[in-house]
Amino acid sequence: MTGMWDEWGVRVPVTVLQLDNVQVVSILETSNPALARLQIGCGARKEKNVTKPMLGHFKANGISPKAKLFEFPITPDAALPVGTEITAAHFVPGQLVDVTAPSLGKGFQGVMKRWGFAGGPASHGNSLSHRVPGSTGNINPARVYPGKKMPGRMGGKNVTVMRLPVMKVDTALNCIWVKGSVPGHDNQFIKVRDSIKIVKHRLFPEGAAVPFPTYIAGHSAQQPRETVARVGGQDPLIPASD
Repeated sequence: MTGMWDEWGVRVPVTVLQLDNVQVVSILETSNPALARLQIGCGARKEKNVTKPMLGHFKANGISPKAKLFEFPITPDAALPVGTEITAAHFVPGQLVDVTAPSLGKGFQGVMKRWGFAGGPASHGNSLSHRVPGSTGNINPARVYPGKKMPGRMGGKNVTVMRLPVMKVDTALNCIWVKGSVPGHDNQFIKVRDSIKIVKHRLFPEGAAVPFPTYIAGHSAQQPRETVARVGGQDPLIPASD
């Protein structure tokens, strides 16, 4: 993570995400023509490290082997030709996105850390039972219910952080600045999509030129190197008058 300053001079914590050789690998058709899925690949991988079925899949589509594949549901009018590159210009400063990635793995943990249990009393006759989970069932039905919160492996599962604003887009570095933190460790492959929740804020800033289905160099309007989202409103550093 790092930080940047908005137009009012307020520091905003951000995470820098880079689009590394992101391309359309294939269009996956389903039984419903209106529910096609776009397969996107990113990164690069040597052929010797790719399984033969996947290597054949890449060669059939004329794409170099990718390190990671993701799928996105699309409408029929949003289908892109195979090989189309997705760049940072695909995003608009100020839009809201959802970010999905595996969370940090924390290993085998007890119920207090994994589930936030309060634990047992710290004194008054409590012997060696300070952090135990306690009862896990009863005599009837004489079994543990599925889904019971117990010690186990913590983390390492897909987590989605929703409605993160895109604060800045850099087309030269092919990076986007997203407000807040995202799941996973450094150099983690993550999935970024348009936010699916509509609460009270627009998904895109008012009057923004949203590239649809994506920005294509030479066919879309020229983009500046850097575009920064405007927070708007009043200067928070000036006290409001009564």
